[in-house]
Amino acid sequence: MALPIRFDDDTTRDLAHATHREWLETNGLGGWSSSTLCMAHTRRYHGLLVVAQHPPVGRVVLLSHLDERLSIDEDRLELGCHLFPGATHPQGYMHISSFALTPSPTFTYSNRDLSLRKQIIMLYGEHSLVIRYELMHAASPVHMELQPFFAGRDYHHLMQANDGVQREALFKENLFSYAPYSDLPTTYIHAPNARYAAAPDWYYNFIYPREEERGLDASEDLFTPGRLSVTLKVDQPLHVLVSTEDPSGRNPERLLANELTRREQVVLPAAVAQEPILSQLAVAADQFLVQRGSGLHTVLAGYPWFTDWGRDTMIALPGICLALGRFKEARRIFRAFMEHVSEGLIPNRFPDHGEVPDYNTVDATLWLFTALYKYEQHSGDSTLVDELWPTLCDIIRWHERGTRYHIGVDSDGLLHAGEHGTQLTWMDAKVGDWVVTPRQGKAVEVNALWYNALSVAQYIAGQRGETATQKTMRDKATAVKETFCAQFWNDELGCLYDVINADGKDASIRPNQLLALSLPFPLFEGEKAERIFATVDTHLYTPRGLRSLSPRDPAYRSRYEGGPWERDGSYHQGIVWGWLMGPFLTALARIHGAEGKARGRAIIEGFAEHLGEAGLGSVSEIFDAEPPFTPRGCFAQAWSVAELLRASVEDLTD
Repeated sequence: MALPIRFDDDTTRDLAHATHREWLETNGLGGWSSSTLCMAHTRRYHGLLVVAQHPPVGRVVLLSHLDERLSIDEDRLELGCHLFPGATHPQGYMHISSFALTPSPTFTYSNRDLSLRKQIIMLYGEHSLVIRYELMHAASPVHMELQPFFAGRDYHHLMQANDGVQREALFKENLFSYAPYSDLPTTYIHAPNARYAAAPDWYYNFIYPREEERGLDASEDLFTPGRLSVTLKVDQPLHVLVSTEDPSGRNPERLLANELTRREQVVLPAAVAQEPILSQLAVAADQFLVQRGSGLHTVLAGYPWFTDWGRDTMIALPGICLALGRFKEARRIFRAFMEHVSEGLIPNRFPDHGEVPDYNTVDATLWLFTALYKYEQHSGDSTLVDELWPTLCDIIRWHERGTRYHIGVDSDGLLHAGEHGTQLTWMDAKVGDWVVTPRQGKAVEVNALWYNALSVAQYIAGQRGETATQKTMRDKATAVKETFCAQFWNDELGCLYDVINADGKDASIRPNQLLALSLPFPLFEGEKAERIFATVDTHLYTPRGLRSLSPRDPAYRSRYEGGPWERDGSYHQGIVWGWLMGPFLTALARIHGAEGKARGRAIIEGFAEHLGEAGLGSVSEIFDAEPPFTPRGCFAQAWSVAELLRASVEDLTD
């Protein structure tokens, strides 16, 4: 059973608290429905219906809001909530008496005359959602108006009033249909026994405070073509279907029931199902799995703005898929990325509009090797590895002879990467021409991954009976390990150097060194492993993840705020990353045994509070580096969720 995430009116009627808690519904295509606890949008990415036109990319905010106005006798109740300069109007949040996240976002509105429950649920595999209204208490029937507000724009942009908008909607037999611009999908709204009154108009200056905080433009105008009206009666639920497909002949009540059944039928491993917090993380994990093309899947790196990234996908895959027994989806993800291998690299990123992928990554392809190894360990299936084996061998050859961005093996066997102006490791912040943490040369985690790639290749060759290849890979891995341990060890600090290049050895204490302990084939054990872990624990550990730089470093920055330059300047200079908790927990369990596992389980339980403070039921991308560790960045990040699941299943169970 998932962790209950509920709020009463102490929170829902507190605007400051309610606007910082965000709910998310997804459809497996890259689209979503999302807003805050009070239904006031605080980001440009919020919307009732956000559609991926070319799944999972090409995302547009179609329907921003669907405001409700209730009339009973002479009383009028407005349930909508919008933020304007210096004002909140209407103040529908003052009528929300409770909110529950499970099984889908459900709001209860109450006053002395009535009680109304509203449930929002997206349907898997289509750009549709059902809104269920249930009048639980009222002295007489209630008249409800539904007013749609359309944005009709790319999800990264904002709309301003213009003369090009389509002013008229169509309405026939309970079905409203409207496309604000000719190049956008039509939005259909089906409401049983509805009436419609045209009243086209622009509404101005909706304010999104999270965008203001990010130093970006934050004001938008929305267009409404008119209002639908229906009658609500006690114990006669009303189901409204919103879709980009003509819903004629479909039964919204049955669609909602089928979607709830689909969610309930997901079978979780016992180790996950028995723990409420892990069950909730499994629910969150499902939101990142999306379709990419026919018969393929991928992992969206984070909501609400990331697409699918190679690095994030390969790091997240063991937790999102393997720890939950979702091997079919894992196979489809591997194939989706292997289809795009170029010069020994998988894509770093698929752009928003389906252009040629970006390949500026040195580590994503190496993470693929460890993910494939874990796939076989979890599933017992070697057929996929056999299928991909020729490409894996070719990838290693490309790395040995050199590929894009000066990625290649140096004479000492270590992997070198980097060229001026290009960010290649996961510490990839770049503003304009400024690469904040360039890390050119031999990065510690890249070479830990390179050693693991060779070790995985050695393992696969052995499983296939290719003894000559097995010996070759073993010899290469052994040489890399010897050089790595000699070159990266910093005896003075009791840890590892972060980067080695022509300028020397970077002694910055960063979390990257932890991968030398946590990957399937560790490079250190015994006393040195204990010293590395102790250094990381002392300098970098927080309850929400690891700092990206020691607080004792002059370049350390503890807060992620301001405009793009300020934010990206701190992104990897101290800010806490949730995904790094996974490697930390793995190393903790390996080094400290039963005591480490007990501490690790307590750390996982400590995330229960966070699941109710930002992206409800999910884990944020990053956090400020000092108490209270304020959540920042994406409110739901795939690898943050995945690494908690992976470490729990692989390392913390008895």
